[in-house]
Parts: sequence; C-alpha cells; structure tokens
Amino acid sequence: MTILSAPVEDVPARRLRLSDLPRLARRHPLVLTGGGLLGLLIILTLAARVYAGDPGNMDPFKRLQPASAEMWFGSDNLGRDVFARTIFGARISLLVGLLSAASASLIGLLIGVIAGYSRSFDNVVMRIMDGLMSIPTILLAIALISLTGPGLGILIVAIAIPETPAVARLVRSVVLGVRERPYVEAALCGGARLTRVLWRHILPSTIPALMVQGATVCASAILTEAGLSFLGVGVPPEIPSWGNMIASSRLYLAIAPLTIFAPGICLAVTVLAVNLLGDGLRDLFDPRARQRR
Repeated sequence: MTILSAPVEDVPARRLRLSDLPRLARRHPLVLTGGGLLGLLIILTLAARVYAGDPGNMDPFKRLQPASAEMWFGSDNLGRDVFARTIFGARISLLVGLLSAASASLIGLLIGVIAGYSRSFDNVVMRIMDGLMSIPTILLAIALISLTGPGLGILIVAIAIPETPAVARLVRSVVLGVRERPYVEAALCGGARLTRVLWRHILPSTIPALMVQGATVCASAILTEAGLSFLGVGVPPEIPSWGNMIASSRLYLAIAPLTIFAPGICLAVTVLAVNLLGDGLRDLFDPRARQRR
C-alpha cells in the first residue's frame, strides 16, 4: 500500500535582523562577544591604509614622542608611528593565527579520520603524533626556522606542525565513537561505500569539535608568533609585528610606555576574543557544557 503525502512547500529561512541581536546575545553571549571583537579587529586591519599612517616611515627628530593628534600612540625609538605599526602588526598575528589553525585542522582532520578507521595506520602515525606532542612548540618552531631563516611562510609551517597532533587525536577519538553508531553500521551493511560513509556520516560529526579546537589552535598560534618575534626568530624586523615591537621597545618602557602597552594590550584582547569565541562555540554545540558551569 502506498501512502500519499501532501507536498510540503519550501519555507524560506528568515533573515537575521537587528532586533534578533538581543536574543542571540542572551543565548550565546560568548559567541557574540568574541566574534564581534574579532570581526572588528579584522575590519580595522583590512582598512588600515585608509586611516593609519606608514608603519615604516622613520623620523629621527620625533623619537619617543608622547601620544598626540598626529601620532595617537606616540613614536618609538626610531621615530615610527606606534599606532600604525600596531594596526599593521595585527595583520601578521591574524594571518599567522588563522592560517596556522586552518593548516593544523585540515592535516589533523585527515590523519584523525584515517587513524580512526585503519588500525595499522593508527599504530604507526599516532605514535609519531605522540612524539611531536612531547616537544615544546616554541623549541620545535625555533629549530625549523633556524634551518631556513625567518619568514612568514616558514613561521606558519613551524607553528602548524606542533599543533597538528592535538587536532589529530581529537578527531580520532570522535571517529572511534561515531563509527560504532547504529546508523553507520546500517549504512555499511546496506552496501554503502566507505568513502561515502566517511563523507556523509563521519566527517559532519567531527566539525563541531574541530571548530572548537581550531579556535584554541588560533589563539596558541598568535601567542607563539608573538613569542618567536620577540626572540628575533619570527617575521623579519622590517615587518611590524606585536612581538618584535615589544622586543625593540622594552628598553624604553619608562620613557615611552605606550610603545609596549599598545601592542601588548592588542595581543591580549585578540587572544581573549579568540578564546571567548572558542568557549562560545563549545557551549553552542554542547549545551550540557554550559549547564555544568
């Protein structure tokens, strides 16, 4: 017997309105706060050339000047605009953080999914991941950078490699739990190919955990880049970065405190925004975590 059902009309999704923001703020305040701060910082960095000056322009007659209408954060020991260098330094931190998180997430996702289904691959590769996790991130990054010299590309690679094992282990644990679910076993027993099962059933289950872990990796990458630049093994000195700004101005803290406080506060706010976004995504995907707090 065939059961006929009435056709269901497609209901278009309602667009997000400004009146919805208070409701979203009450339900997911961390996502809105962290995402808002991070989005504002991205907008400021993309439009930096419109309102910020030249970060590389040096004027020896304006060394260590206090904040003024011309230079909002004053000048450093070479007469460069601290405000312009702080804004342009955000580009480096965000670029390194986002690309390092994306690279570590993609590579860790591939390794974790394969390790969760292949026991022979799991026994070999996960032991390598355990070995990488035992090495401090900064030491491994310094070793890789010392072989090729400082640069933005090698800096991203040097940060992404130590962060990959944590992502791979997380994805592997998710895959090991999902593969035993009845709907996955039913799909395999029904003749579905393994690649189709992985694409339609396994991968979607790893996305929430991957997004939360990606936010953690992004915050860690921003701090690692600042630490490496402070030590002089990050980006080249001519490129403004929060780490090398703090390093070059640490001797002038008593004379011009804004040369250190400006990049330091921006670094702290950026990492805070990324961590808030990560915590908000965790609560969004796992409401039980929010109820336990």
